[in-house]
Amino acid sequence: MPKRGKKYRQAISSVDRQKKYDVTEAVESAIKASYAKFDETIDVAVRLGVDPRHADQMVRGTVVLPNGIGKEVKVLVFAKGEKEAEAKEAGADYVGNDDLIEKIKGGWFGFDKAVATPDMMGSVGKIGRLLGPRGLMPNAKTGTVTFDIAKAVQELKAGKIDFRVEKAGIVHAPMGKVSFGVEKIVQNLAAFLDTILRLKPTSSKGTYLKGIAISTTMGPGIKIDTAYVKDLVK
Repeated sequence: MPKRGKKYRQAISSVDRQKKYDVTEAVESAIKASYAKFDETIDVAVRLGVDPRHADQMVRGTVVLPNGIGKEVKVLVFAKGEKEAEAKEAGADYVGNDDLIEKIKGGWFGFDKAVATPDMMGSVGKIGRLLGPRGLMPNAKTGTVTFDIAKAVQELKAGKIDFRVEKAGIVHAPMGKVSFGVEKIVQNLAAFLDTILRLKPTSSKGTYLKGIAISTTMGPGIKIDTAYVKDLVK
C-alpha cells in the first residue's frame, strides 16, 4: 500500500474511523478534512443487501440532484431534423447524427453524456463498443434514449446522475463539491438516498441499507449511521 502523505494523515486523525456519524456530522467532517488544493468532489458509497448477479436484485436508476454536481456537463445528442433544433434550443453542446458518429469513430470523446432519439439507435449501436466501456452509451432505462430531447438535455445539465449497483453490492455516486457547503451536500444526499430506498427490489431480504460512507476525492472515508437515513428522506 502506498505511503500516505502528511496532509492525509492529519486529515484522517480528525475523523473517528470507527464511529458512525449522523448525516450532517459526516458531511461536516468530510469538508473539514479536505486538504487538496482543488475543489474536491464528495462521493458516497452505499452497500446494499442485494445480489446483483440476480436480475431481480439489480438496483439501477437516475436522480436529478437538487444542487447539481458542481461540474459543467457537456451533452451530446444524436438526432435528425426538428429534434436537432430541439436539442440545440435545450442547451445541448453537440448535436448531429452520422457526422458525430464518424467523429467518435476517429477517437473523439469530448462530452460527458450522450442522448439519442430512438430512430438513431440503429446507427449509434454501431459505435456501442466505443461508447459502452466509457459509460457514454444512450440507454432507455436512464432516460437517454427518448424523443423528449429537451427534457433529457435539461435534466442532464441540471445535475441528473445515473447509477447502478456493482458486483460487490455497492453503489457509488458523486454528491457535489466541497465548495457547496454542508447544506447543499446534505440535500443532494437526501435526494439520492430517497431514490435508492424507492428502488429496493421486492426480492431483497434482510437489511437493505447495509452501510453508507462518504469521502472527498483525496480524503478518508467517513461512515454514516443508516438509522438516520429515514429521517433525512422524510
